[in-house]
Amino acid sequence: MVYYLETKSTDPYYNLAFEEYVLTHRTEGDHLLLWQNDNTVVVGRNQNTAEEINADFVEAHHIRVVRRGTGGGAVYHDMGNLNYSFITDAGEKEELSFARFTQPVVRALCDLGLPASASGRNDILVGDCKVSGTAQRLCGSRILHHGTLLFDSDPSMVAGALAVHPEKFQSKSAKSVRARIGNIRSFLQEDMTLPTFWAYLRTALAQGAFQETVLTAEELREVQRLRDEKYATWDWNYGKSPAYDMVNHRRFPGGTLEVCMNARHAVIQEIRFTGDFLSRRELTPVTEALRGCAVEPEAVARVLQQFPLPEYFGTITADEVRDTICNKGDAE
Repeated sequence: MVYYLETKSTDPYYNLAFEEYVLTHRTEGDHLLLWQNDNTVVVGRNQNTAEEINADFVEAHHIRVVRRGTGGGAVYHDMGNLNYSFITDAGEKEELSFARFTQPVVRALCDLGLPASASGRNDILVGDCKVSGTAQRLCGSRILHHGTLLFDSDPSMVAGALAVHPEKFQSKSAKSVRARIGNIRSFLQEDMTLPTFWAYLRTALAQGAFQETVLTAEELREVQRLRDEKYATWDWNYGKSPAYDMVNHRRFPGGTLEVCMNARHAVIQEIRFTGDFLSRRELTPVTEALRGCAVEPEAVARVLQQFPLPEYFGTITADEVRDTICNKGDAE
């Protein structure tokens, strides 16, 4: 049985607070959320917001900006976009793959007659066009997997709101083709409205067996508090970035990684990681462990070996993290 919830809101700050509350407080069973944000840029947990948005365009079009709790890159949401969230038990390591959650979405799209497939790190394609991006977060024994579904979004707003980094498309894996974004509606053989697609998706993702449920009045007050005190704040969405002595930026097949660091006598004093890599956990334990470490490959490697790095850096490898910290080697 899948428990189905709706936020009843298009406020991005509220919706992400709602999602986090369900993740941290509904600790048993399988939960499915379907929700929409209106006119919003959503940046990844580890990204530098100022570098990811076209600030003038965002201000001129009254676009809200919010940081989510999962890794990956920045995306634009409007009322032509539908978001889904799976919240369930994480299970064993082999069950943490993106395929566990993307395959039901791919299957739902295929059942509509679309040539859908999972692709790359975390995308869903229809033909050669990207219609969905996904990300994950671990919280204790629970996992959140959420994604976008571009149904009938405005492509001019997507292009205008997000800053494009040319280097993102210069790696070997992306040099030949820059992925095109597409809308699901344009691929349908028979037209469908978004409300109809929403109802179809609810049944398809729950595999027909779901129980609609709601949060209590007290729980909703907690969601509102989390919205106001976290997701709607400047500190969470932009944050204060201290000045760093060294900044090393690399692009790997697993995403971009930027290391900002203060070192004294070749010993790390402060360190911060940013990028669109697909982390599932907060990076604080890693950064704290690296404080006091020599900026030397073997010493850094010994610290990194203490952590299950795929949970923190996705498919960026330990050697790639080490080399970026130490400014050694070349990214692909």
